[in-house]
Amino acid sequence: MLLTKGFEVEVYTGTPEGKVIGLSSQIVRDLHGFVREPDSRNVEYTTAPLCNYDRLLCALLRPRRDLRQYLQTLGDYTIIPGSTLSLGDSSQFFRSDPDNHYHDYIEQTYHTKIVTASIHINIGIENTEKLIQAYRLIRLEAPLLLALSASSPFLDNQVTGFHSTRWRLFPQTPDHVPLFTSHHHFIEWTKQQLILGTMQNVRHLWSSVRPNGDNRPYNLNRLELRICDLVLNPIHLLAITAILEARINQILLDDTLDPLQQSTINHGDLETELLKITQYNDQAVSENSLDAQLYRWQDGSKIIARDWLEELISELYPIAKSKGFSCFLTPAYKILEHGNQAQQWLTQHQQGLSISEIMYNAIISANQEEKDLEDKLCEQILIA
Repeated sequence: MLLTKGFEVEVYTGTPEGKVIGLSSQIVRDLHGFVREPDSRNVEYTTAPLCNYDRLLCALLRPRRDLRQYLQTLGDYTIIPGSTLSLGDSSQFFRSDPDNHYHDYIEQTYHTKIVTASIHINIGIENTEKLIQAYRLIRLEAPLLLALSASSPFLDNQVTGFHSTRWRLFPQTPDHVPLFTSHHHFIEWTKQQLILGTMQNVRHLWSSVRPNGDNRPYNLNRLELRICDLVLNPIHLLAITAILEARINQILLDDTLDPLQQSTINHGDLETELLKITQYNDQAVSENSLDAQLYRWQDGSKIIARDWLEELISELYPIAKSKGFSCFLTPAYKILEHGNQAQQWLTQHQQGLSISEIMYNAIISANQEEKDLEDKLCEQILIA
């Protein structure tokens, strides 16, 4: 039995030359399934929870094709790849809903640090305590998935020095988020944050991974991975999702994978040490992605992110094969071999292309990838 999977996809809109233009008010008004973000330059759509990867691929593609067609009715506009305002302007905040008081708080507190585009991956887990246990494992391995997805090396027409500028800038809130030991711990902690004002509401938990549900913190039914940069290539996104699903399947079957049980790090308080490791790894990956040197949560030993991922994918392949989705896992090897989006863009820049040329080519490439996949796959699924 496959787990349910759903995506929250944030994208920028703008010109074919890569200039980001705020169009979310028109999009949300006229196009079903899209919601506004605080800044009008990006817009979000979600996919329904699905088990089947082929159907999930179509669920990713169809709204995006609808959005592309709609944007053409507004003018010569398109979807822009990347997770930051690659060609600018990060000095200004363009409010999508001036009457929204929560947006007031966001703009005044974080300004354009939150004007990013990303992918949130939700995996359904019915047992709440198992969900919390999976949260602990995935929280410590989330940097690996950021390493695969990094796509924001530019900001305001400059090379920033980071592969994921988005994750380096994004305000992770509150400052300290525990490795929750139980669902009760999560409930009590959340209530305390609301009292203290470190969270404005139950949605104001902006960490790399969080327990999720329709009545947080009480009713939980899915784990949400929030660390990934925008991955417009659907095959690459499903590969990252397959890694996540296979790893969660592992811990659902084997309690000993729990870092609070398995880690042999023995200096100081274990949770404190594990949180130090993952915070370090988050930052290291935001800078160097697949080439980052990380610390394993198991024993504190050093390893390059790419090597850790190769080990992990090999370990997960038999699980994915037994569940019937190994073909969606294997494209991750291509990312390891050829580099993630940020690394490919930086290579192009080193070879002499300007950032505007890189973005122009990426816009064309993303559009063609989607068209090819939809034409080849979605019609087959509808016929079947």
